[in-house]
Amino acid sequence: MIILITGASHTGKTAFAQKLLEKYKYPYLSIDHLKMGLIRSGYTTLTTEGDNKLTAYLWPIIREMIKTAIENKQNLIIEGGYIPLDWENDFEKEYLDDIKCYCLVMSESYIKNHFENIKKYASVIENRLDDDWCTMESVLIDNLQFSELAKKDNINTIFIDDVYKVDIEL
Repeated sequence: MIILITGASHTGKTAFAQKLLEKYKYPYLSIDHLKMGLIRSGYTTLTTEGDNKLTAYLWPIIREMIKTAIENKQNLIIEGGYIPLDWENDFEKEYLDDIKCYCLVMSESYIKNHFENIKKYASVIENRLDDDWCTMESVLIDNLQFSELAKKDNINTIFIDDVYKVDIEL
């Protein structure tokens, strides 16, 4: 089984992947690690800015990793914001049966009522070296965009509204 976890920045994708690793013993790949490895090694001239270019660059690699894992009957969780929400278009039926995708989305009220905690827990799994760019406005905009795109592409959405509770049963 392949589990894809996407969503806006600061929604807890990496923490959710870690929770699933502990619960189901499925390894996970942080797309941010792949991104930074390619950037730092000089294998790409892309930078951490420009999400659309990074998605176009990273997704073909990740897509083929997913196919390889399925062909080898391996479980894998892949988390990150660089998963196109129309990802299903890149797989034949035989692969789709083994892939589940979840999009984490925080409501406007959750963000407004819990923004201090969103910032406080931003480094719960990975240390964010520079998080000054993250503002309530940017989090609101990002979550609204992911919510609209997830609805358009019929992605399973884990909606965080009153309390932060994120879990799935496989």
